[in-house]
Amino acid sequence: MRIDAISVWTGKAAAWLILGLMLLVCGEVFKRYILNMPTAWIFDASNMLYGSLFMLAQAALDLILYILFFLPGIAALIYAGYDYAALSWRIGEHSTVTAEGPPLYFFKTVIPVAGALVIFQGLAEILRCIICLKTGAWPARLKDVEEIDVVAEQLAHSEHLDQETREAALERAQDIDRAARQRGLGGESRE
Repeated sequence: MRIDAISVWTGKAAAWLILGLMLLVCGEVFKRYILNMPTAWIFDASNMLYGSLFMLAQAALDLILYILFFLPGIAALIYAGYDYAALSWRIGEHSTVTAEGPPLYFFKTVIPVAGALVIFQGLAEILRCIICLKTGAWPARLKDVEEIDVVAEQLAHSEHLDQETREAALERAQDIDRAARQRGLGGESRE
């Protein structure tokens, strides 16, 4: 995808900011302590470079945002949702839309339960951020259904293909899938 390619290019370009920041800081240390000639603009420039690195460092930024905003927000949802559902259970709340409305406490219990499920996923995302910061690569995610599995299933049930044609078509689909995955990882395809 083009978005993945833009992200990969941006990450590689941002990596050069580290070199620029290091040269700038080393130059300032040399000028300040060896030549006794500090430069005011280098302080501003190093802050700008560091700020740019911070904003472009996706895993670190994700981690900070998860901790500062996501966890407190979802924790508040769980807390408020629990109170909301508990009150509904205590009063035996039923819908007032119809004469004998169904109970609402089961439905309102979904709020804290959904919040708990979302927070578990958030914790998994936080772990992914930490792993990415340590290893430099995002951990793989689970997939519901691989596209190749769907192609294989469709080919298996086709009445108009012999076994050799099915195998050739599946092999070609796997080649296309491998090439697409390679491009998604930022590498060149073999075709």
